[in-house]
Amino acid sequence: MTTADLDPMLAARLKRTADGLVPVIVQEATTDAVLMLAWMDDEALRRTLDSGQATYWSRSRQSYWVKGETSGHRQAVREVRLDCDGDTILLKVDQTGAACHTGTTTCFDADLIWEQR
Repeated sequence: MTTADLDPMLAARLKRTADGLVPVIVQEATTDAVLMLAWMDDEALRRTLDSGQATYWSRSRQSYWVKGETSGHRQAVREVRLDCDGDTILLKVDQTGAACHTGTTTCFDADLIWEQR
């Protein structure tokens, strides 16, 4: 990971994990559907803010990735919000194609664990 030129006031509000990351909840802007969970460090957040395209830190590959760069399933960012504790980021996006690497619309449609009846 690299050191970012993130706005110092924003950087000061972020509460990162021990490895410098913040979880990111990604939500479809028009439907409010939760699409996925990803991770950002300061540099990924700066790249997202600068480009308007969702950029994340891949923990498995140990590298940055722009969502949809290879698949075409891009996320155009409409809003970036920080929760009240500064430990979670919410991206509201216009999703093109599938959000999940499995090819589904959302990463949260595979296993229903519990549902109120």
